[in-house]
Amino acid sequence: MAPNIQDGLEWDDSSLQLIPRWTREPSLRAIETVCRQQLAQTPEASCAVSFYASGAFNKLYLVTTPANSLLMRVSLPVYPHHKTRGEIGFEWILMELMPGVPAYRRWRTMSMEQKIAFAERVAVFQAQLISRRDPRFTSIRTLQPEVLVPGHLVSHEFFMGDHLRLDVPRGPFLSSQDWLSSELNIIILKQTSVIGRTEDEDDLEDARDILSSAQKLLSLLPSVFSSAEDITALWHDDLSLNNILVDDHGAITAVVDWECVSALPIWMATRMPTFLAGGVREEEPKRDDYADEDEDENSGASDGDGVDNEGKNELYWIHLMDYEVGKLQKVYNERLENLWPARPVRESHLKVDFYEAVLQCNAGIWLKKVNNCVDKVERGELVRWADV
Repeated sequence: MAPNIQDGLEWDDSSLQLIPRWTREPSLRAIETVCRQQLAQTPEASCAVSFYASGAFNKLYLVTTPANSLLMRVSLPVYPHHKTRGEIGFEWILMELMPGVPAYRRWRTMSMEQKIAFAERVAVFQAQLISRRDPRFTSIRTLQPEVLVPGHLVSHEFFMGDHLRLDVPRGPFLSSQDWLSSELNIIILKQTSVIGRTEDEDDLEDARDILSSAQKLLSLLPSVFSSAEDITALWHDDLSLNNILVDDHGAITAVVDWECVSALPIWMATRMPTFLAGGVREEEPKRDDYADEDEDENSGASDGDGVDNEGKNELYWIHLMDYEVGKLQKVYNERLENLWPARPVRESHLKVDFYEAVLQCNAGIWLKKVNNCVDKVERGELVRWADV
């Protein structure tokens, strides 16, 4: 692989998680040039480009012309494939600007009836993705938008840090066993490399513990997943409140952030969407039981994200969300069960939780939980990840 294939990207490993950083900013002039070319604009036509928002791997720019408003998404080369030709120097996509704002900003002012309708609508959305399976979705892989055909599986586990340089299968995968075997081999290769080059005793101990857990999970794969070809469907694995847009009445207008959405095994569709995956609180928190927001906490707004704390401590809103999640999980499950009665919930529990163990294996703080999960699976116990 050419050494500069990820030009513009560096990984910051100074904290507990790897964080992608831009080594240079995309040029607004270059974005304007590309947009004019794509929109077939004349030189005298108006085309204004301004920064709009940013995500983990992307920057969004608002492109305004006399005819319409669009969004240009410029991406860090975390998993470069076919570089789009242009003057920007990064991969990009020009998208329609959808109406609405992230549900996260409106959530606290939405009524419970609106939130129930929201959860039910997401269930309908999920059921549509499952029921309208495309015949091309016969393996585990990511759709490449320029040709709408499946290719490698593009996921964080395959490209974070130096993972792109590791020699492992990257899909398409025919079975869950093949897919998760490749993910575990990434962990094994990574930790083996650490053991071979470090002299720090703490780093060595951590690497050996992670390596041991990954090898145990790898040995258990055949007992949890068969080698038979999996039925797959599109699965959006980050349906957070930030990625679902709503109007002034809390009705869903769009779902965004599809960059790593892939055709995944049908058992993945039994997972809760991200906005319902938090903790569950049985008792409704009473507002008066919580302290008011301190003046040094920027009373009126939490952290500049446009969400009003209404003068209450942030803990109140966290507990209220946990309480609502418990109620909305039931709403979501009931609606999805009606729309998809054949949903393989019980038989998918072990697979979903094994997948969670694989995801968390590389994070040392969760190793004890991973090992407890492994021990229970080895004993033939049906265990939920949340209960370990």
